Amino acid sequence: MIKIEDIAFTAYPVTDIQVSRHFYEDLLGLKVAVNFGDAHKAWIEYNLPSGTLAISNMAEAWSPSSSGPSIAFEVEDLNETMAFLKEKDVSIITEPFESPICTIAIISDPDGNLITIHKKKASHPDHPPA
Repeated sequence: MIKIEDIAFTAYPVTDIQVSRHFYEDLLGLKVAVNFGDAHKAWIEYNLPSGTLAISNMAEAWSPSSSGPSIAFEVEDLNETMAFLKEKDVSIITEPFESPICTIAIISDPDGNLITIHKKKASHPDHPPA
């Protein structure tokens, strides 16, 4: 039997690596941890406390899709984050809405890959104690 130990990374296919790097690095503020390839074809990884996000356009048969996997980013201030993203004309798919344990919004990257913007409420089971 196979024993899965953890999630290795989440990856998104992109079409234009430079446009995507601008979105993930300049707009979302992620820092590059791994970068191989060149300015036209590359695999870029961004390390986060809970895992790694990768973007790449190296695999010809791998295409962006809004119906594929999604990553959720926990943010410090959801309202401030959404105001900034709107100011930068980022595509807002779903305006912020509340659940009993969090507030969520959905945006898309330049290729239409969906990204959840997430803020835990104090009632969230994983919310750190105050």
